[in-house]
Amino acid sequence: MTMNIYRVLGTLMVLAFLLLNCSEEFLEKSPQGQVSTASTQTPGGVESLLIGAYAMVDGTGLDGQAAWNNEISNWVFGGVASDNGLKGTDAGDQPEQSFIERYDFNSFNGHIRNKWRGLYKGVARTNDVITTARNVEALSEERRTQIIAEARFLRGLFHFEAQKMWRFPIYVGDDVYDINDVESTKVPNDGKIWDDIEADFEAAAATLPEEQSQVGRPTRLAAVAFLAKAKVYQGWDDDGNANTSKLQEAKPLLEEIINSGRYQLVPRFSENFLVETRNNVESIWEVQYAVSSATGDAATQGVGLAHPYIAPWGCCGFYQASQNLVNAFRTSDDGLPLLEDFDDEDVTYETEYTAPLDPRLDHTVGRPGILYKNFQIHQTDFVRDLSYAGPFSSMKHVAEPEGFGVTGWGNLSANNYRIMRYGMVLLWLAEVEVELGNLERARELVNQIRERASNEEDFVPKVVQGANSRQEYSFVEGEVAANYQVATYDDAWSDQDMARQAVRFESRLETALEGHRFFDLQRWGVQAEVLNAYLRSEEQHRVYLRGVTFEDPKNQYYPIPTEAIDRSFLDGEATITQDPNY
Repeated sequence: MTMNIYRVLGTLMVLAFLLLNCSEEFLEKSPQGQVSTASTQTPGGVESLLIGAYAMVDGTGLDGQAAWNNEISNWVFGGVASDNGLKGTDAGDQPEQSFIERYDFNSFNGHIRNKWRGLYKGVARTNDVITTARNVEALSEERRTQIIAEARFLRGLFHFEAQKMWRFPIYVGDDVYDINDVESTKVPNDGKIWDDIEADFEAAAATLPEEQSQVGRPTRLAAVAFLAKAKVYQGWDDDGNANTSKLQEAKPLLEEIINSGRYQLVPRFSENFLVETRNNVESIWEVQYAVSSATGDAATQGVGLAHPYIAPWGCCGFYQASQNLVNAFRTSDDGLPLLEDFDDEDVTYETEYTAPLDPRLDHTVGRPGILYKNFQIHQTDFVRDLSYAGPFSSMKHVAEPEGFGVTGWGNLSANNYRIMRYGMVLLWLAEVEVELGNLERARELVNQIRERASNEEDFVPKVVQGANSRQEYSFVEGEVAANYQVATYDDAWSDQDMARQAVRFESRLETALEGHRFFDLQRWGVQAEVLNAYLRSEEQHRVYLRGVTFEDPKNQYYPIPTEAIDRSFLDGEATITQDPNY
């Protein structure tokens, strides 16, 4: 029986936090050397340090921040800042998110500051693991090698997240990290750090095993997947021109994962977003969560706010879906996406919408009149302020009824974040094949995704409201909730521009509200084009977006926090410089 590494946190968390004092902020270590104590200079101590590094993956565990500031799913930075999501709730709650939603990025924003703090505290912990593991003689060589490989995987992940956020972040390796020298990590940010990120994942892939006894620890193919993702993310420049050399490097890695036979699409799209079906055959690597009646410390704290405002959740209505996203799920009568004119008509909510829709919509977005994840029928009472952010809720991260209410705050669950799944690999390879001119192969890959979406067993059923409570409903036998139509692309693809548009549109549908969209638009070099068109459309529904524009190139990345720059001074000069666009 496999163990979940994050459940180990339940017994080691206290030790980990004692060992890893939060004075590591911005890579400054405690001058008392509290990490490098005698208690860590043992095999068990090294294992505890590694658990402490894993504890930073979900973005919590940092003093002085709210859990959602540095959440790994990026629902704020990758979702609210995109054309998929809205801040939601009401106008006055979490104003820093409102600034992000309106592309008013500033270096004093606490969300941006804490994202930096959390990521680089994770980096510090991985470097401490690596340097300590090398020095503990009692550690077996085999275990030492595996610990270092896992730490390098995590270090690559933390730096990957940083490269997505900031144009020129810093890379801090174990070659400069010294636990006893608070100045050691004050390194310059003199360019992108992709080469170092790739090196970490390459090293991890060269050592990690094919299988792990504990879910949550990365395998060799998980490292290969993140290495491929790093190369795909370098596949276009800021103007949208393809970097085919990087895409060619990514191709054999993606094919290796596909050809391994280890992964496949789960039969039902919805199975990627349930507690019951965590770590399934589609999962390559998940951020593991755990919850019990005693504690929710290892649960989904970072998305606690992003639940419906009505009971049984009661808080807090954040992360609503945009009208533009909902409209993207409209299809033609033959079940194909409306690539050019999806936003010409709104999917309405006041009355039943009867035109064709992709069935993934109702596993992605809560909309009035539709059963919401088997809890109850979604209505406008799910949202905090209908006039402010509209009628649509997010839902993928929300646990099903069986996974709800386990601990004190019911919103905390063990619904893992599927940060790397097989469906993503198929779509990335499709992107690569389009740019390399292999359009028919790209169509085959996209059709695998669409074929799964057409599984009628996963269509949300039609229900009617019961008379006794909001939670009561009954099924309408033999009927589904909407006019679901989804089909494969059966005509050959011969036009590269159309194929590129189709693949990118499919990626939006498949991964909507999973925190990727802003960064997808970033890596494709199309943020200004897409987001300004979105703003002109969405402002017709959300008055607070009127007149807002996405500034290019300024808003392609977030500003480096002022606090990080101020704390980087060495010999009278800051080693970190601000993005020149700010």
